[in-house]
Amino acid sequence: MPTPLVQRTSSTTETTPLDDPTYYRGLVGSLQYLTLTRSDLSYSVNFVSQFMHNPTISHMKYVRHILRYLKGTIHYGLFFQKDTSLVLRAFSDADWAGCPTTRRSTTDYCTFLGSNIISWCAKKQHTVARSSTEAEYRSMAHTAAELTWLEYLLKDLQVFPEKPPILYGDNLSALHLTINPVLHSRSKHVALDYHYVRERVAQGVLITRYIPLAYQIADIFTKSMTKTRLAQFRRKLCLHPGHSLRGDIRSGSHKEDSVSQE
Repeated sequence: MPTPLVQRTSSTTETTPLDDPTYYRGLVGSLQYLTLTRSDLSYSVNFVSQFMHNPTISHMKYVRHILRYLKGTIHYGLFFQKDTSLVLRAFSDADWAGCPTTRRSTTDYCTFLGSNIISWCAKKQHTVARSSTEAEYRSMAHTAAELTWLEYLLKDLQVFPEKPPILYGDNLSALHLTINPVLHSRSKHVALDYHYVRERVAQGVLITRYIPLAYQIADIFTKSMTKTRLAQFRRKLCLHPGHSLRGDIRSGSHKEDSVSQE
C-alpha cells in the first residue's frame, strides 16, 4: 500500500466485533513499538490504538492496511547527519475536534536538532477545545514544555545550542496569543498553565514563528496523507531507504558454476 491509511477513514463501516480481539491487540501493541523509529506511522497507529477495548472487522482492515504499507517500506529508517547545526526547532499542529466520537483534538509535534529529528508525538488532548485557537495553543504549550526539557538535557550533555529554540505554528491567532493575549474572548477559558508559552516568549528563551500549512511537517501526525504528500514529508522526517549488505544469491550461484566449468 502506498500510504498507512486511506483518506477519510470511518470507524463505522463494519460494526461486527472480532471473535478474538487478542490478536488485534497484539498487532497494535507491536506497531506501537515500531513508531519509536518510524514517525510516518504515528498517526495511523494512534488511530487504531483507540479501539483496543472493542475492535471490529473494519479496524482489523485498517491494521492490515498498515502492515501492507510497512511491507513495502520495510527498508526505510532514520538517517542522521553528523555535520549540522545545534539549533532546536519544533513544529506544532493540532487537529481541532478530529475525533468524531469525543470531539477531542489531537496534539502533535516534532522537534529537530539542526536537520535531525529527535522526538515526535501524536496524542489526543485530555479536554475538548472550544475553538481551533485553543487547540493549537494547547499543542504549542506541550511543544514548548518538550523544548524546555530538551534544553536541560542538552546542557547536562555539555551541548549548548547556538540560539533560543524556534517553535513553528500555522495558526495566526495562537501565535498572537504567545506574544500578547489580545484575543481575550478566546483566551479566558484557557487554563492558566497553558500560558506557559507566552511566559517563555517574554523571557526571550523561545521564539515563535508562522509557517504555512503546506510546509507544516507536523501535519503528518494529524491526518492520513496522499502518496505524494507522504513522500515529501517522509524525507523531511529523516526517513530514507537504508543500504543493504545482502548479496545476490543468483550472482553467487553463477560464479560457482563458472568456477566449476573452469
